[in-house]
Amino acid sequence: MKTRHLARVVVLALAGFGVAPASSFAEEPSKAELDTIRDALAKYKDPYVAVRDLYLSTVGCVHYDGMKVAGHMEYPKGGMGIHFVNLTVQGPLDPMRPNVLVYEPVGGKLELVAAEWLVPVTVAKERPALFGQPFQGPMEGHEPLIPQGFVHYDLHAWLFKDNPLGMFSPTNPDVTCEGYDFGLLEHPTKIVGQ
Repeated sequence: MKTRHLARVVVLALAGFGVAPASSFAEEPSKAELDTIRDALAKYKDPYVAVRDLYLSTVGCVHYDGMKVAGHMEYPKGGMGIHFVNLTVQGPLDPMRPNVLVYEPVGGKLELVAAEWLVPVTVAKERPALFGQPFQGPMEGHEPLIPQGFVHYDLHAWLFKDNPLGMFSPTNPDVTCEGYDFGLLEHPTKIVGQ
């Protein structure tokens, strides 16, 4: 029941997240641009700082087995980690203020590995982009953490852990939920409107 309540709060808060559409897609972001963002987010290597700044844990450590399903997003085998969602981050996309921080459980501690930006389709006039990268989606919500009816675009950036699949892949084969009590093997999310 608490998970459903949290999911409703996430949907209501993210529904107010505005986005300006991207008119063109650039090349890969520069190292200087990524370093600036890493520096701005480095304080969140301490998850207690993230919580003080209202990033709240969804508890489950999300991972995928690489299963492919027609009409669904394709998630290569690997982990995403534990998502900390900040419901107060709204307005135009700001690379310095992601609405999700992603942590990997390592040896009883949490290590910051990535940031994620979510944009509901209700505020996106076209596919958003950040760092010259188009967002993935539109897709349904990721049950049970985000209700199925929350149709959105999202973009992951593995700013704090190298990803052999690329900086903007949704999963990272080097992120594991193994040994963590709240591992959450998710199924591919349904693509909407295609």
